[in-house]
Amino acid sequence: MIIVDDILVSDEIKDVQFACNLSACKGECCVAGDAGAPLDEEEISKLEDEVDEIIPYMSEKGKQVIRENGVFEYDVDGTYVTPLVNDEECAFVYYKNGISFCSIEKAYNNGKIGFQKPISCHLYPIRLSKVGNSIAINYHRWNVCNPAIIAGKKEGVPLYKYLKNPLIRRFGDDWYKNLRLRFEETKL
Repeated sequence: MIIVDDILVSDEIKDVQFACNLSACKGECCVAGDAGAPLDEEEISKLEDEVDEIIPYMSEKGKQVIRENGVFEYDVDGTYVTPLVNDEECAFVYYKNGISFCSIEKAYNNGKIGFQKPISCHLYPIRLSKVGNSIAINYHRWNVCNPAIIAGKKEGVPLYKYLKNPLIRRFGDDWYKNLRLRFEETKL
């Protein structure tokens, strides 16, 4: 573990090789699991403000969940998460050619909204947690991402490089540069 500007960073962020392979995993991380994607209050506010622009990209089942329950729910720990359809897929999932995609991100990519998607989704398979007053960055090991591990090893892409943009989005460019320097120092 290293510390970068008071952020605790697991060595796995450097050591794990990772590159999403949607044709192999089919976006299963948006479908499997026991809860939706973690949200913070600011993200909930953005989703509530922009849901009318997101809904056209959603599945009918997802639209129904959002209309009935809103853009968030609570998991068993009381954490804000995206709602699920039938306790399975995220309500914001839509399918194309058998692969699950994010309707929030599609609305963003089409210039309809200014919010890309929840940071927890953008960072996945990195998970953030609180440790005292600090944030810890850890790799979430899950078998649905095995194709990404294979692709990452083949391409030689460390997780922190694969997730450069979301890490910068969450922690800033200077923080990311410091992270990269610290990881490069540990190679020596």
